[in-house]
Amino acid sequence: YAFDDRKMKFVAAYLLANLAGKEAPSKADLSKILESVGASTDGIDAFLKAVDGKNPQELIKEGTEKLASVPAGGAAPAAGAAAPAAAAPAAKEAEPEPEEEEEE
Repeated sequence: YAFDDRKMKFVAAYLLANLAGKEAPSKADLSKILESVGASTDGIDAFLKAVDGKNPQELIKEGTEKLASVPAGGAAPAAGAAAPAAAAPAAKEAEPEPEEEEEE
């Protein structure tokens, strides 16, 4: 089962059904969820065949292990962008708070 962002709807429906208490969501369970939002169910059989016999936790673990091997370009700019955000609270601390005047 190759990754296709158009099929993420099946993953989302599968996880929603699982959160609702279905240990092994059926085609009917997923179809009901998908049809409730107007999404097509074309390709659902291939998805169910790929996840047959696996629980969501196993699938997430497998996916996480696969993602760990993917190079994540752009990490350096993200780290550099965090520095100005971290400096912002320090700038706020330097500003004195206006004192409230008491009326008599």
